[in-house]
Amino acid sequence: MDSESSDGPLTRLELARELVEIFDELRVEQLNEVVALNVPLDALEFFGAYAEEFCEGTATPASVRKRLPNLMLLGYLLRLLEERLPVEPEPFDA
Repeated sequence: MDSESSDGPLTRLELARELVEIFDELRVEQLNEVVALNVPLDALEFFGAYAEEFCEGTATPASVRKRLPNLMLLGYLLRLLEERLPVEPEPFDA
């Protein structure tokens, strides 16, 4: 955890930042294992299909279209982590 964090419970924003930092350090094989152990295949299929359908007929840039399923997956994993914590994280600061 960075030095800006308090000693109290993490806020949702701090938890999200910590998760991203951890994911940034994992190798592809480790990321695949995290996903395989925590995300049902139908959820992965849903993220891809939903992102494609969501972007149809919009001026969504190709870079966003490619990343949207991954962003949905990250949000899903963050929610799983929040649900597994012994205490509810503090609300977002914003």
